[in-house]
Amino acid sequence: MTKIISTALPANWFREWFNTPYYHQLYFEHNEKEAASLVHQLIGHLHPAQSSRMIDVGCGRGRHSKILASLGFDVTGIDISPDSIQYARQFENDHLHFYEHDMRLPFWINYFQYAFNLFTSFGYFRTEREHYNAIRTIAQSLSKGGTFVLDYLNTHYAEDHLIHQSEKHFDGVTYYLTKWFDESHFFKRIVIEDEKRKTPLEFVERVAKYTLGDFNDMFAFHGLQMQEVFGNYDLDPYDVKHSPRLLMIARKKVY
Repeated sequence: MTKIISTALPANWFREWFNTPYYHQLYFEHNEKEAASLVHQLIGHLHPAQSSRMIDVGCGRGRHSKILASLGFDVTGIDISPDSIQYARQFENDHLHFYEHDMRLPFWINYFQYAFNLFTSFGYFRTEREHYNAIRTIAQSLSKGGTFVLDYLNTHYAEDHLIHQSEKHFDGVTYYLTKWFDESHFFKRIVIEDEKRKTPLEFVERVAKYTLGDFNDMFAFHGLQMQEVFGNYDLDPYDVKHSPRLLMIARKKVY
């Protein structure tokens, strides 16, 4: 493993990084087909009623929210990034709305039939309590019997298939990526060289190494019961060693 000494990151490091156009260029601008495919797979599997109210937690610029709304659902997207929400609001209509909001804090209570947290939009917080608070927010936002879909990386697969150094090039911007992990987190250092800038930018991501067992515990603590687990965006069965994703479907208990 590449030996890199990880320095302590600011508690809310993601606020700055997620609010830059580079974040969206690196991760999202070239993955629209994948996003559309995942949403259609999930809707085809879940069969939600046409009038269903849905929340997209960590919606970014709204790429999943837009697709859900185009299918006729009433969709609300929330994200901590003000620039992302400002961008997404250009797509608002009668059944698509966006709000700047921190998922660790309560949102609407007992309102949505479906909640989505996609593309590893979780695991960034400093403490376990903060992650539990985020699950609490989502659980509370669901009506009884509501469905929650959480899409996360498979920790075991990610450890075995980590590419320690790579480069990506988009429209005059070069991204130098260095990845490593310790016992509890994955890290990614991103150095950005833009032809329009005199000096490089640098960001470091940190994602918690949560397993299926960890999510079972978090879900159960907040009244969510695991229903199904898939291992990729084709909704194939989850395999702890061979599946690239950990795609979980849970339901809010009806007491």
